[in-house]
Amino acid sequence: MAQAWRCAGLRWSADGPVLVWDGGRRSALTWGKRVAFEVAEGGVRTCVGARGHPCPTRAAVSARSTGARCEECARLDRAHSVAADTLADDPRPYRVYLAWFGPGMLKVGITAEERGSARLLEQGAVCFSWLGIGPLMAARRTEELLRAALGVPDRIPYADKRAVRARLPGARAERAAEITELHARAVMLGGWPESLTPAPCRPVDHVDVFGLTGLVTDAGTGSPTTVQVRELVAGGAVGGRLVAAAGPDLHLEAAGGVVVLDTRLMTGWELVPSASGQLSVPVRAFKETAVVQDGLF
Repeated sequence: MAQAWRCAGLRWSADGPVLVWDGGRRSALTWGKRVAFEVAEGGVRTCVGARGHPCPTRAAVSARSTGARCEECARLDRAHSVAADTLADDPRPYRVYLAWFGPGMLKVGITAEERGSARLLEQGAVCFSWLGIGPLMAARRTEELLRAALGVPDRIPYADKRAVRARLPGARAERAAEITELHARAVMLGGWPESLTPAPCRPVDHVDVFGLTGLVTDAGTGSPTTVQVRELVAGGAVGGRLVAAAGPDLHLEAAGGVVVLDTRLMTGWELVPSASGQLSVPVRAFKETAVVQDGLF
């Protein structure tokens, strides 16, 4: 019987996407690599715990949950996050960024300077630019300033990011245009915290990093993407040749099109290698209609 593995999620390294497994094993993902696995027969998806600690009850969780945490572990995980504003005394410098996911879809956010651009890769940002750097609370106030003055959100549902990805402009300059305009408007605002140092607008494009060139090329004639995995099930299999990855998503070329797999759905399951690699999990049609924000400009 094949050894079962538990996935800890997708991480982004300097060399590209990497699948991390419980115990520390890492599987580098390169374009063209065959990705194929099955969910162990009779398996149940269980909570992954919080902050590096296992769930004390190994509670069962929904197959469609991208967090794979029970209610208590989810509360503990968020209680110790920057997003929850519970780390106001964090002494590390933070960067404020502007991220673009597709036409009309931008957000403002913050990330610890030491993390570099990892946060942008994890979110699936197609293009981004730094806006400034300073103490945590100064970065938070700048984020709030942009939300209040320019109507820029600090969160965008991931399904919307995925949907707009199939309609990306082909030109790098066009992908950077909205970031450049928003950056110019942001630096003209009054009320910036004195302790936040502005950063010049230098858009960084992730289309090549994500391997999305093929999607960009096909955007005007119909994307090759056909379905996305809705959930994993015991005994179900996923397989295909890796053609792109963005944020937590893998784009796998399979018979009949491309399957988009959110790797967050893999966590909490016991997985084994798949001999057939045939797709036998619930899927749904891939939405390609962008959800455009109101009130940004």
